Amino acid sequence: MYRFLLSPRWLGALALTLVAAAVMVWLGNWQLDRYRGRTEVNERIDAGERMAPVPLAEALGAPTGGAGKAGPAPAKEKIWTRITVTGRYDPTNTVLVRGRTVDSRVGFEVLTPLVLTDGTALLVDRGWIPPAPGGATAQPPVPAAPTGDVTVVGRVHETESGAGAVSRRDGRLETRRIAVPRLAGELPYPVYGAYLLLDEQTPAADPVFKAVTVGHANNWQNFGYVVQWWLFAVMALFGYGWVARREARRAAGIDTERKPLDRAAEPAPSASA
Repeated sequence: MYRFLLSPRWLGALALTLVAAAVMVWLGNWQLDRYRGRTEVNERIDAGERMAPVPLAEALGAPTGGAGKAGPAPAKEKIWTRITVTGRYDPTNTVLVRGRTVDSRVGFEVLTPLVLTDGTALLVDRGWIPPAPGGATAQPPVPAAPTGDVTVVGRVHETESGAGAVSRRDGRLETRRIAVPRLAGELPYPVYGAYLLLDEQTPAADPVFKAVTVGHANNWQNFGYVVQWWLFAVMALFGYGWVARREARRAAGIDTERKPLDRAAEPAPSASA
């Protein structure tokens, strides 16, 4: 009944179906890996918000190069670790990061190097401020950084991808991407290989700053793609089997559909006595 499946035509169809199903399963597994990776990131973000701060050395390796060099990037498990560190701000090398959005408004994030006692520096994202009147790229007045020793508490943020250009405008460094190695080249001291997203500061931060929100990765979208691709694989195999069964029934002379009744061809009922 199913010997036709051994014909070249049907063997070719089977091969194409199996290849398509295998590709769909692979795509589902790839999305599953992305789901797991994004879930890990979200878990680290949540853990970082809850944890007690630890010393800087527990999360980041110190830079070993000279001035203008960045230290090693943090290990994956150390990203979003909450740390505390004391140093002195260097406002002369403040970096304005343009085109940043908070509460649906475009403005600037302000990065100021915190210089430690050993001469190294950690870039601290002090928060978001709106642009000056005149447009989203108009440089705002930046609140003065505290003088003297400052203790900060914040979360380790890895350097952003893409080495955006760094320029000086009106005496201030300005960039679009927080690429720490690129920014380090503009600074007169060794810089840690990540930056700090400020949560707390002593003395207190200026109230003009708004906290930079940390968005969670949309891991459930990836999980939806996993289900989608695996269902497609099942449907491809089911479709092949359904078409093969229909062909087998047709070859065996078995009607797969009921013929409609022709009421006009039926004999008329006899009259009752």
